[in-house]
Amino acid sequence: MTIRELVEQGNRAFNAHDRAASEALTADDAVIEAPSNMTVRGKAACVDFQASWWEGFPDASVTIQRTYYDGEVAIQEGTFKGTQTGVFKTPMGDVPPSGRSVVGLYINVIEARNGKLVRQRLLFDRLDLLEQLGLVPSAAATA
Repeated sequence: MTIRELVEQGNRAFNAHDRAASEALTADDAVIEAPSNMTVRGKAACVDFQASWWEGFPDASVTIQRTYYDGEVAIQEGTFKGTQTGVFKTPMGDVPPSGRSVVGLYINVIEARNGKLVRQRLLFDRLDLLEQLGLVPSAAATA
């Protein structure tokens, strides 16, 4: 499977909240790096990381604006949308449902090996997410 096929199928699996499809696309030794110095290792942990977004935001979806490919690497610009009606599990602890909707831009650097997703470096504005969830005051509210 090419990197393009992996990325497209990975996006479909995320939007469908399809754990089995995500597992099938992910290498056993996969790694995801995310804000707050978060690193998860192994297929199960990487899929659990995705599932934490589905559990916290049962309507979670991504829309892709652009994807750039170079060999076995893809760089994706996208938008995450969801309403936090479930418990959102984070490295800092569980966030109870807020009922708030969030929209956030992200960049994901994705690497493949032997037809599987092996590494992702997810970049997003964590402060913006926390503001939208009402967990920290927004800059507009303090101005």
